Amino acid sequence: MSDLLRDDAGTAVLLGSSCGGCGRPSFPRSDVCCWCGRPDPDPVELSTTGTLWGWAVVHSAPPGYAGPVPYGMGVVELPEGLRVVSRIDVADEAALTQGRPVRLVVVELPTGDPEDPVLRTWEAAPC
Repeated sequence: MSDLLRDDAGTAVLLGSSCGGCGRPSFPRSDVCCWCGRPDPDPVELSTTGTLWGWAVVHSAPPGYAGPVPYGMGVVELPEGLRVVSRIDVADEAALTQGRPVRLVVVELPTGDPEDPVLRTWEAAPC
């Protein structure tokens, strides 16, 4: 996960890139721009708020998942124009609506790995 985000004392920060050639952002960070192929895009921190673009509600836990169900899986659109797929933490399934503001949070869930018991997720809550 350290290549995808940084955890600053419970506040997650998404790690992306910005191309000096075409100017487009990308996630995750890369050594080459995924849009134009230019090498060495600049590292950037991406927004930790966005809007819910699409989602599904998971009612059966997949193998290896020990967290609560149901839970959401969704596509979050960032202000930079990127879309990120993630678990969505929401108390009420009806609250999952297109355009709903969400923010990236660190939520502790049992992962089965005592060395890394934290799963990062988006929270469907007003920003």
